[in-house]
Amino acid sequence: MAQLNPRQRDAVHYVDGPLLVLAGAGSGKTSVITRKLAYLIEQVGIPGRHIAAVTFTNKAAREMKERVSKLVDRKQARGLTVCTFHNLGLTIIREEHAHLGYHPGFTIFDAEDAKALLQDLMFQEGSTEAGDELNDVQMVISNWKNAMLAPGHALSKAADEREQRIALVYQRYCEYLKAYNAVDFDDLILLPVQLFRDMPDVLAKWQRKIRYLLVDEYQDTNLCQYALVKLLVAQRAAFTVVGDDDQSIYAWRGARPENLVQLKADFPSLKIIKLEQNYRSTSRILKAANTVIANNPHVFEKALWSEHAVGEELRVLRCRNEDAEAERVATEILDRKLKQGLTFRDFAVLYRGNHQSRLLEVKLQAYQIPYHISGGQSFFSRGEIKDAMGYLRLLVNPDDDAAFLRVVNVPRREIGPKTLEQLSHYARSRKVSLFRSLGDMGAEAHVPERGLDKLRRFANWVERTCQRLHQEDPVPVIKQLFTDIEYEEWLHEHSGSPKQAERRMDNVWYLVESIRRMLEDGRGTADEIGVEDAITKLVLRDMLEQQAEEDDSDKVQLLTLHASKGLEFPHVFIMGLEEEILPHRSSIESGDVEEERRLMYVGITRARETLAMTYSAQRKQYGEKMETIPSRFLDELPEEDVIWEGVGDLDKEANQKRGKATLKALLGDLGL
Repeated sequence: MAQLNPRQRDAVHYVDGPLLVLAGAGSGKTSVITRKLAYLIEQVGIPGRHIAAVTFTNKAAREMKERVSKLVDRKQARGLTVCTFHNLGLTIIREEHAHLGYHPGFTIFDAEDAKALLQDLMFQEGSTEAGDELNDVQMVISNWKNAMLAPGHALSKAADEREQRIALVYQRYCEYLKAYNAVDFDDLILLPVQLFRDMPDVLAKWQRKIRYLLVDEYQDTNLCQYALVKLLVAQRAAFTVVGDDDQSIYAWRGARPENLVQLKADFPSLKIIKLEQNYRSTSRILKAANTVIANNPHVFEKALWSEHAVGEELRVLRCRNEDAEAERVATEILDRKLKQGLTFRDFAVLYRGNHQSRLLEVKLQAYQIPYHISGGQSFFSRGEIKDAMGYLRLLVNPDDDAAFLRVVNVPRREIGPKTLEQLSHYARSRKVSLFRSLGDMGAEAHVPERGLDKLRRFANWVERTCQRLHQEDPVPVIKQLFTDIEYEEWLHEHSGSPKQAERRMDNVWYLVESIRRMLEDGRGTADEIGVEDAITKLVLRDMLEQQAEEDDSDKVQLLTLHASKGLEFPHVFIMGLEEEILPHRSSIESGDVEEERRLMYVGITRARETLAMTYSAQRKQYGEKMETIPSRFLDELPEEDVIWEGVGDLDKEANQKRGKATLKALLGDLGL
């Protein structure tokens, strides 16, 4: 344990009661969690199978697993659970599905599936604004689930006609999900909470199973996640939660930094250990972060410090307009790279909203500066992968209407929308899924014979494939599926070029290969899973993380402040430091700027060596040039540690000097 500082060591060794570790940015919290997992297994003697560590992203869970595997003997760590909250929920639901009234092989609806179902329900209710209102309705229902508000309760608490209407849609939405043998993303936490509250015997079983619980990024938990933690640890209070109230930036998805305070009320013997030594940034950067965040009210006071050098002053760059701002960032990156012999990957540009990157991309391209935007297209959002997953989901759960509708005409089977609409009406009247309704004799009275015949042929093929999937090696059966439907030929007909069609088919084979690997990895171990579980896990994996390939090549990183959390870079730019951008207009209007200040704090603490912040004096809005107001957060920075550029008369001369120096360095780089 020599590498740990005294506070970290205390956090690792304390096992006598509940523990809250307040871990500031860059204070080595992942080391503490992984060392504690090793300590619990090796020194305290708790078997790995009785310990669980939960976090919010697959990336964080993977990193923890890798680090623990280097610290603990594989045999001792066998059965150790290191996963996301949603994966833990999925494991509980899979094991207890009968208690919850689900059949094996239930489907997880992703956001798009849920949206399609909600849209359908809203149209049925006669809502003329279904398209406009859809995103709002989806968010309200998600928030209700995260707050553990049942449909009946939501209806009784409805403040107006609109909320009443949404509560009725929520009620029908839950009924339809159950009928489809499906759960949505929020259900993965809500259903285990409901199960544990209703069935003390099942809860006791899981409490025996999980004897010690560690929770990472605790400030990001919502009400439902806290309820799950509380239920699991209630008996022993054997847990460690690690969090930072200053980095709680997800209120819009239900995160409650108050959960840190609630812990003390629920567990009066809670011990609190603060990790304040930062291993990432210069002292000047940390001083700026501390000074800004001190403007927020605090229950837990802490101040980051570092043994690193004082470092360069922070810079605030005032630019004429947004075009000049993007130009300035691009030329600064090139300038520093050439003069200081840096790599492009040493730089990151952070911003409040994705739209801010567009102009910057144009400038970077003009200067031939390579860049990578975090959160590119998700692997699972590609059309061919959605098709493939639709087929796989239908094989696992034929009652999955969203999957049925996705694939019934891919490739084309000449089944018209009118036929599907008639089948849909009939299935709804019978309160069964589309697939099941095809087996009814009564379907003939509602669906035209020609269309029904094609639908039934499709259903028979699905049934035969389902049987083979359970009787034979599943991977060749899945491969055969794509041959049966002549999917490759269909891709060639619907792609821009043969090369594109091949690439899309390769994506499908990559998906099949992922399933094969998952089945093989679990074979003969306690984690052995069936093909249904493998497919369900793949759906969940995509919902938890964007499957954009991690890019390790030499590129400038462009990402939102939200996406930057947990990352660090030598040289950081934060763009758009203006009122109504950062802090965001909606936060100013609602009088809640505290979370925006935490977002600023997250941005500042991403920087290791240098930090530059930019704003535009003018910005185009709705085609008109508008004067901007610099962000209030700039005024909160410590004056003695900040250099302001672009606000005085000397800047023209300074810019010319810098331009000449860059040109000189560029010519030198080219050997001229």
